[in-house]
Parts: sequence; C-alpha cells; structure tokens
Amino acid sequence: MRVSRISLVATAAGTLLAAAVATGAAQAAPSPTAPRYQPAMVAALARSLGVSEDAAVARLDQQAAQQSELADLSRSGTATDGAYFTADGKLTVNVSSAAAAARTREHGLAARVPQHGERALDRIKAALDAQALRAAPDGVASWSVDLPSDTVTVHVTPGRTSAAAKSFLKTAAAQGSAVRVVNDGQRLSPQTTVYPGSSMSWTNSQGSWVCSVGYGAHDSSGRQYLVSAGHCVADLTDLYYNNAHFAKGVHSRYALGRRSVDMGVAQVDSDDSVATQVGTWGNGANIAVKGSKRAPSGSSLCKSGQTTGWTCGAVKSYNVSVTYVDEHGGPDTVVTGLASSSVCTEGGDSGGAYISGNQAQGMTSGGPTGQQCSGTNSSGSSYFQPLDDALSYYGLTLNTN
Repeated sequence: MRVSRISLVATAAGTLLAAAVATGAAQAAPSPTAPRYQPAMVAALARSLGVSEDAAVARLDQQAAQQSELADLSRSGTATDGAYFTADGKLTVNVSSAAAAARTREHGLAARVPQHGERALDRIKAALDAQALRAAPDGVASWSVDLPSDTVTVHVTPGRTSAAAKSFLKTAAAQGSAVRVVNDGQRLSPQTTVYPGSSMSWTNSQGSWVCSVGYGAHDSSGRQYLVSAGHCVADLTDLYYNNAHFAKGVHSRYALGRRSVDMGVAQVDSDDSVATQVGTWGNGANIAVKGSKRAPSGSSLCKSGQTTGWTCGAVKSYNVSVTYVDEHGGPDTVVTGLASSSVCTEGGDSGGAYISGNQAQGMTSGGPTGQQCSGTNSSGSSYFQPLDDALSYYGLTLNTN
C-alpha cells in the first residue's frame, strides 16, 4: 500500500526512516542555545582524527575563522590562486607576488607564491581529461589537481598499464614538474550494489539496484528534485523508498563507457519530500542543512550512506578525474569533475550525502573496489560529486533547514 506522504532524511537508514514515518515524528528546529556543531558529528570527527571532542570543536572553529578571513582577503581585492588546509589546520593561500603574500599574512593566513598554481594546473588537467575522454586509460586510476604539492597528481595501478595509459602518461610526463605520478592506484568503480528494497532502489533489465538518498532542491517554479550521483539515475527509472515510489529520474550526465560527469536529478513526487537534515545513523540527532558553501581542501567532513552509515574524514582535492572499472564486465568510464576525500565508503553508498559543519558538500560517486569500512573512525578513500556544481548545472536551489 502506498504511503500518502514520505519524508526522506538524506541517506539515513531505512529502518530509522520507517520509524519516523510511522510515528509521524516532527523534526524540531534548533533552539537558540543549540551547540555550534551537531554533537554526533563532533564525536565522530574526534574519533576519526584521534583527538578529544574539545580539540575537534577547536579545529572546526579554526577552519571557519580562516575561511572568513580568506573571504575578506578576496573582497579587499587581493587575487588568489587556490587555498588549502595543511595537516596542522593552517589555511595556506596561493598568491602571485610578495606584496600579495604580505597582505595575506596580515589576515592571519599563510601565503605561498607557487611555481604553478591552481589555474595553471587546471589547464594541464583539462588537457589530460581531453586525452582520457578519447581513450579510457585503463591502469590510470585517477588524476587531480593537488594544491599542497602544487602538481597534477596521477595515480597509476601497478601492472595494469594499457596502451592508452602509456600514451596518457607520456603526455603527463611532457609537463615536467607540474605532474607527479604515483604508483599506488587501485581499481575504482561506481558504488552501487545489487540489493532490492533498500533506501533508494530501482529495477532495470540487469536486475535490482540500490543507492543512497542525496539532497533535495527546487527549481524556479518550485518543482522538487533529488540531486544524486548520475549513475544512480542514469536509466531515468522510477525510484522507490521502502517499496513506495517517491521519485523518477529525469536527467543524468553519466553514461557507461563514455565521457561522463557523475551528477543527475530525479523529480520528487508531489506528495513526497526530501528532508533538510542529514541522517547520522544512530550517532545522535540529524544534522540540519544550512547551505552548500564549498569547503576548502583539508576541511573535515562526514558522509551518510545506507551501507557504511556515518563515516568521517577530510576533503583531499577538487577537479579530480577517475577511470571507473565496471564490475559487471562493461567498458571503463572516465568521470571528471569529482572531489576526493579520506572518508570510507562501500558499494551502495553512492548518492549519499557529504556535509562539512552544516554546509552540504556533495554525493558519493565511487571508491576503491572491495574497500571495507568499520565504524566512524575507519580510514579509507572515496570520490564525491560536488553539490554546488550540480546545483549550478541544473539551475536548482538547495532546500535548507
């Protein structure tokens, strides 16, 4: 029997959501005296970093204060060329001159005049993207702009260098010190797993599939959409939560074996909704979504997904390209425009929500094949589709709490 109205908490467990729907429990607005950060998120972040909860809060405060100073620096007219957090939590800003570096330090931020810088590295990576999209470089796991090392870093899987990969690496080597090749790559795949009847499921000619619910957004006419990983809605099929229809895929930029961007949207049924809180899988209250301001590289963030629940880590890089290997024998797919993180994910987490503080960051795209996570303090790696890029491409506005 169809439920008359379903309120979906982004990527929360199906059993928890079922209980919320059955009881009709309302989500209370935060009180004026509410803590700056959701306690469960602080606890998970502290475990992930191996520090006290007070130290985790101090880290979040420090990051927020430095991001505010960076915004002030930009408003003052100082041109920057990328910024990133170091391991000790210091925001370092790329600038073009000693004078700009001095102005940056006046704002309490570290400054660096890089050999290359973000804009130059973006151009190099774009050239590598163009080559990879002509022929998928099987054996090159990923490549991205890495601001701390001031390079485009290419991760290669040892023993899997194809002809296309050799040509790709030859092009990369021609860039000299601007490209760094690391032989530590792993086979990557989109993180969708066969498992019917889970939080977001659909059926196609190949069987039944499951992903995790992402973020809700609306267009200028008020129509409601689910913003998801593109491969979760690539077939533009009907989507179900707890065996009840709640949305239908309407667009995806992901296509197996072709140049792809892993973003897509589904139109939510008029009597259903996607809640403006991210579920924490029993780690305390849900986290209210206040916006989608992108967190700099090195920022702390957590993810909610139906397979691994609530896991935390940090942003690594933006503008990441990967080669996804299809676990079912299909062709490799090059995906561009991702972000990488140290958050652990597994199959079925795809589409799940990443959040930093109360700012929505993106949706799980993929990760190392066979990666296993255990608890909120698991180390690992994953790739996510930045939410702000998806909202901009589709002309949508994030639903906030």
